Amino acid sequence: MTRRRKLSPDEVALWQKVTEKTEKLTAQETFDPAAYAPVGKPKTDTAPKADLGRLDGTSPPKPAPRKTRYTLVPSLPAELQKSPVQMDQKAFGKMTRGKMKPEGRIDLHGMTLDRAHAALTKFVLNAHGSGKRLVLVITGKGKNRDAGGPIPVRFGVLRHQVPQWLSTPPLASLVLQVSEAHISHGGGGAYYVYLRRRR
Repeated sequence: MTRRRKLSPDEVALWQKVTEKTEKLTAQETFDPAAYAPVGKPKTDTAPKADLGRLDGTSPPKPAPRKTRYTLVPSLPAELQKSPVQMDQKAFGKMTRGKMKPEGRIDLHGMTLDRAHAALTKFVLNAHGSGKRLVLVITGKGKNRDAGGPIPVRFGVLRHQVPQWLSTPPLASLVLQVSEAHISHGGGGAYYVYLRRRR
């Protein structure tokens, strides 16, 4: 297909009719930068910096690469440390240093989520019923079972689920404090569960 160089007389006449009815716009009218400014904090300096590097023939300096962090959810120990201390501060300090001996313990290693949830509920209810205050729940640190599929698998499923189970009924009303265990009692693979007094 060849490219045309001239318009036909009909096309020229049509174009003249269109241009007679239009008004000339300035550059400011066609694009208003204020309409596209982000809402929120005003920028302190919006003027572009002069690119002096190119005047003498050299290339401008490259900006430092931004470090991108994709940590969307804080780690479980950080969440537990942020939670307020509900029990006596002195007893809490002794507990976290491993100076208090747990009065009972349950090991959830190798259990499925359903079995572990039922076993934990029964254990905490029985421990509270018998007047125990500090119990140890061993979950293990978990194995990396992510096979690289499209849906990531959480590392240490039981380790992440136990604090959630302890903060929901029927156990929430019995539990006063949950804290990661001291290294002498299992460290990151176990939790101290401090129970309320029996009424």
